[in-house]
Amino acid sequence: MIRLQKPQIIISLVLAFGGLLGGFISGKLVFSSQNQNPAPVIVANPASDQTVTPLPSGQPRTERCPLNGALHTKDERQLWQKRRPLFVMVENHKDSRPTAGLNSTDIVYEAVAEGGITRFGLVFYCSQEKDIKIAPVRSARVYFVNWAAEYGADPVYVHVGGAHCDPTTKQGCLNGAKADALGLIKKLGWEFYNDLNQFSVGFPTFYRDPNRLGKKIAIEHTMTTSTYKLWRYLKTKRKLTNVNKEGVAWDEDFTPWSWQPKDEVAEGDVKEISYDYWRGYPDYSERWVYQNGVYKRYNGGQLSLDYNTKQPVTTDNLVILFASEAKANDGYPNNVHLVYGNIGKGKALIFYKGNLIKANWRKKDRASRTIFTDSKGKEVKFVAGRIWISMLPLGNQVNY
Repeated sequence: MIRLQKPQIIISLVLAFGGLLGGFISGKLVFSSQNQNPAPVIVANPASDQTVTPLPSGQPRTERCPLNGALHTKDERQLWQKRRPLFVMVENHKDSRPTAGLNSTDIVYEAVAEGGITRFGLVFYCSQEKDIKIAPVRSARVYFVNWAAEYGADPVYVHVGGAHCDPTTKQGCLNGAKADALGLIKKLGWEFYNDLNQFSVGFPTFYRDPNRLGKKIAIEHTMTTSTYKLWRYLKTKRKLTNVNKEGVAWDEDFTPWSWQPKDEVAEGDVKEISYDYWRGYPDYSERWVYQNGVYKRYNGGQLSLDYNTKQPVTTDNLVILFASEAKANDGYPNNVHLVYGNIGKGKALIFYKGNLIKANWRKKDRASRTIFTDSKGKEVKFVAGRIWISMLPLGNQVNY
């Protein structure tokens, strides 16, 4: 059993400025990848993204999302064709729930960040509400960077700092700095272009909302942004829309997954799925219950709700991907950084409409798409709708 290690806390607080033109106060925190218990910070709390703001209704849903096949309106398609997907790091600490934005995603990735606590990689593209609040945003991990890299030329990766190692210290970056997410982002050439790190972007694209849950919460659970703020920043500050500075469309070499209309798929009898990410950490145990065509998510024994919509979190497709897990041994205090083998190949379980497919996955290199195939080597067709990918360590048990 993997045991939780208490990370060393590294904190430094930067209080920012009151400015001209109406002035505002911006707070940034510079702290370790663990982001534990920083001191309070003065915040601004813009009202523009307090919830999901729907586009005008009335249009039929006739347009297929290129990421998951879900149906959307022509207005939404006209918007997404001018943008590129956002891949946003969001935490799942039990004290940070409910998460804002889960039910507005196209694709969700979930894996342990550290100490048995899972983290999300949320992909926003086709759900084009006017403004989708996203919170709480957290730090980068190498294996999430690997997934983000699949989303075409100059993929947009959104986070607050990240796992790193310091080559100037006595221990330095050991073992090839396998968990150095910030170093990898710089090496890939994403820094200050398609990488949106709160430390470099700041207010008002990012802000801390200590009243987000209507109760006192630790400061590390408060970082907030929204889809509108992120896309606006990309367009105005980075000059990055659906095309990059060379005029190359993000999806020019993008490999979409295959899908099929949900109403053409017969229902199966697998009505409930449950699993642990780490044994002995029940707050992060997951259970999915199939009902009315979708799977409802339970986390730590509680029904998951989206903070924005106040509705149960659901998915149309559930993928359980098995990968190797190891300590990074990179010299970081308490050896808390993890490494997952999500480049390569392995086994997977895929569930939709009560059906189970025992599948294989492969990812040739960082930029290659993760492809899922059945026992005959044929690519799996998901049902049209949200796709949720849970990455578990090799050997973990899944009950269904």
